[in-house]
Amino acid sequence: MEEQQKAGRRKGLIRRFLPYFRKYWPVLVLDLFCAALTTVCELIMLLLMRHITDLGINNLAALTLELVLKIGALYLFLCLVDAGATFFRASVGHIMGTKMETDMRSDLFAHLQKLSFNYFDNTKVGQIMSRITTDLFDVTEFAHHCPEELFMAGIKIIGSFAILCGVNVPLTLIVFSVVPVMVLVAAWFNLKMRDQFRSQRKQIGEINAQVEDSLLGVRVVKSFANEGLETDKFEKGNKLFYRIKRKRYFYMGGFEASNRIFDGLMHFLVLLVGALFLMNRQIQPADLVAYMMYVGTLISSIRQLVQFAEQFQQGMTGVERFFQIMDADVDIFDEEGARPLELKDGDVTFEDVSFSYTHDGKEVLSEINLHVNAGENVALVGPSGGGKTTLCNLIPRFYDVTGGRILVDGQDVREVTLKSLRSQIGFVQQDVYLFSGSVFQNIEYGKPGATREEVMEAAKRAGAHEFIMELSDGYDTYVGERGVKLSGGQKQRISIARAFLKDPPILILDEATSALDNESERIVQASLEKLAKGRTTFTIAHRLTTIKNATVILVLTENGIEEKGTHQELMAKQGIYYQLYNSYTEDDPAEEI
Repeated sequence: MEEQQKAGRRKGLIRRFLPYFRKYWPVLVLDLFCAALTTVCELIMLLLMRHITDLGINNLAALTLELVLKIGALYLFLCLVDAGATFFRASVGHIMGTKMETDMRSDLFAHLQKLSFNYFDNTKVGQIMSRITTDLFDVTEFAHHCPEELFMAGIKIIGSFAILCGVNVPLTLIVFSVVPVMVLVAAWFNLKMRDQFRSQRKQIGEINAQVEDSLLGVRVVKSFANEGLETDKFEKGNKLFYRIKRKRYFYMGGFEASNRIFDGLMHFLVLLVGALFLMNRQIQPADLVAYMMYVGTLISSIRQLVQFAEQFQQGMTGVERFFQIMDADVDIFDEEGARPLELKDGDVTFEDVSFSYTHDGKEVLSEINLHVNAGENVALVGPSGGGKTTLCNLIPRFYDVTGGRILVDGQDVREVTLKSLRSQIGFVQQDVYLFSGSVFQNIEYGKPGATREEVMEAAKRAGAHEFIMELSDGYDTYVGERGVKLSGGQKQRISIARAFLKDPPILILDEATSALDNESERIVQASLEKLAKGRTTFTIAHRLTTIKNATVILVLTENGIEEKGTHQELMAKQGIYYQLYNSYTEDDPAEEI
């Protein structure tokens, strides 16, 4: 029953994979035609050898120089045809497979761009990288060789069987009686190798994830002198990979050995039974020689077919892992009839908003009601886990509410297009992500295609122009992986410049200064105040002294919005905010109260 289910899944995967051939079917037809040419040439060459051998044994007088030259010319022509067809298969055929790989990788990457934060919260990036690179390379080989190998092997087996039956039917039936057993044994070994290959692919993804995690966190590793710990973790995964691959090669050894046994058995039957038939004059010597050559071709075809099964399993594993990502639900998408957001002012309203990260999980937010007027600066404070970042992430629909609705200028965010919604919202976060590239490219990301003057103006408004000009290559300075060549304050000001360039009417500041030293914070805070001016702003605050001038401060806990008011009002109330503020300023006496 389980095998039937697996077979059904495999058929379903193949059916879904076939459309990738559709664009290239003319190339595929030519590839199969060339495969047929090489196979037919090989079979005809053996017939020519049989004909010469037969004349040499039975009618030497008929073997004239003219005939030998004609046969030699035909043989040479077949060699040239075979070479040309082989070139097409090896070059254009592989290019077709590479084009399919490129199409699939493009589809995979495009689909990944549509997936919400929820998918990436639960999936290792290393596993995704393995599927988008290594797995798709196996699919390329599978896409090219699968139809070609099956077609060639089929022609060779059918052609060899027909020719051998024309030589001697009883001997052919005896030799072919071994084939079903050979196929069954090979299938068993392939089943075992497939399971190991699937485990191998999974473990490669785990190793990629572990290496990525360790290298991205290399500064933390070195600061704690934990190189040995990381090496031990890597060795554990690496040794597991070794054990999986060792087991796979064990089965591969059995597979190869069984093939050799059946090869020997088939040759043994031809030798033994053929000699007996020769003794009884049931077969001619030339036919027996030809028979041995065709059996060699037959055996190589069966071996080729059986060995192809391994490549088939690798390819199918790659296809399966490809569709696992393609089948991941796009849970944040443009609803049918979604229209572009028509933004006039930029006010934001939460109506009975509830949210949990899983449908059956604990609610992070419960029945939140809030109205923020255009141009107001709303500060969110409270203990960790109170839902401050979550509340802000719901506005651009990084996650969808599980209850209630969010309105921007009276329009439900689920009823407008994602692109138009997110293009109106700017983010400045604590953990600044800079792409590997230049300073200019990272600022320009806020408005792709912006001129150099626009980028420089945004940098000036963010207070970043001066330090950028002091860098070795100014705006063309390479920032390193994740901006590692810049300080925290410099990275933050570049992210603010990016937001200035985007010029969004709604702004979300997620603890944008909490990781900075006092001097950097003052510079960045001044830039943020410029950026927030005239925009509807949500500020998630860690340093409470930075939000004293907010229009309204919300104290958000796991019980919802517990306090609301200005800094003065909340301090006078002497509630949660009062305690948080006093606790903060006591812990950080350098701050001015």
